[in-house]
Amino acid sequence: MEEHNITTEPLFTEYVDFETFSKSDFRTVKIKDCIAVPKSKKLLQFTLDDGTGTDRTILSGIHAFYEPEDLIGKTVIAILNLPPRNMMGIDSCGMLLSAVHEENGEEILNLMIVSDNIPAGAKLY
Repeated sequence: MEEHNITTEPLFTEYVDFETFSKSDFRTVKIKDCIAVPKSKKLLQFTLDDGTGTDRTILSGIHAFYEPEDLIGKTVIAILNLPPRNMMGIDSCGMLLSAVHEENGEEILNLMIVSDNIPAGAKLY
């Protein structure tokens, strides 16, 4: 078996109380469309089905790790109750969750892709 030099960020030592945690609205979302944001090397613009019947837009700086066309149709995890954040003139309404670590000195990012059997809008606890 090949050995890898893997580094992860240290765990937080500070606790978050349950009430604070429960205010975070984590949901599954389906990627309906994904495009590279013009004039940006990092940003992808996602059009998402969040289960409400209205499309949601989230921008994510993951283009170094994924090509837009490879993500269309996937089911991923997002936090939806963050305030909108304007990036490159586009409001991003939430954040997609990823796992990040360093391997042999290089950052590795994995978008949290889950089973397509989980419907859009399913709440995570």
